[in-house]
Amino acid sequence: MSTRFKYNIDLPQTLDAILDQDFWVIDNVSAAMLQSLTEPVKFAANTWIFVKSGTCHAEISLISHKIKGPAFVSIRRSQFLMPSLISSDFEAAVIVMSKRFEENLFLLLSDTPLYSVMNRHVWVPVPSEIAGSVDSFVSRLNSILADRDNPYGGQALVFEVASYVFGSLYKCYEPFINEITTNKGRMANKFLSLVQENYKKERFLDFYASQLEITPKHLSRTIKSQTGFTAVEWIERFVILEAKVLLKSTNLNIQQIADELNFPSQSFFGKYFKKYTGMSPKEFRNS
Repeated sequence: MSTRFKYNIDLPQTLDAILDQDFWVIDNVSAAMLQSLTEPVKFAANTWIFVKSGTCHAEISLISHKIKGPAFVSIRRSQFLMPSLISSDFEAAVIVMSKRFEENLFLLLSDTPLYSVMNRHVWVPVPSEIAGSVDSFVSRLNSILADRDNPYGGQALVFEVASYVFGSLYKCYEPFINEITTNKGRMANKFLSLVQENYKKERFLDFYASQLEITPKHLSRTIKSQTGFTAVEWIERFVILEAKVLLKSTNLNIQQIADELNFPSQSFFGKYFKKYTGMSPKEFRNS
């Protein structure tokens, strides 16, 4: 039996409440606990999800995934998660890291091939030999968090997470290490990162081709072959999704949203939005 989620573009209003500290962890997240999660979520922080059992159908940054446990899911800050189906036997542990914590962890991981591969894969299956290690890892994290008298708790957490990556989690990514030597794969990964960082201000392909020091034609052909969508389609999808989020989850008026997305006028934004959704911004907000 599975729990289906009703699609709704509204965002929860209390995401930032999670980050009243640098590090947040919860174990034994079940399907029942997630039934209230009926909207896509735009993540304000890097989040790791250890799926211990069950399956989940979701879109992460506009790409559909069917995740089957045991699996490891890594969602970066500003990425979108749109759940659609979760099995009744779903169970997971969730770790949320503030920007400051992630930057400290980055210093330990960034100069390894592992870091590049982790950024290329939103989720990976967890080999059976380390599947049982998640509970003990989470238990060690909770012990550090519980010791409020330790003046080095933050450092202990960073090194505990890094130790788990180098000691166990790396096995999830071993089958993909050779991918980082593929020029086209690296280009696609860098392009998507650039789009995610710049889509509010830059909607034209020339900007991204210039950043990657290649021609727009070469960029579009490569992205299409690597992802199934053209480079322009990726830009448009990010812009439209952000517009939908702002229309449904904020009190900004249409002009303010047009300004936020760097459109020259409300009218131009309205025509752009209707071209891709079939509705005007006002009609979508009221739907």
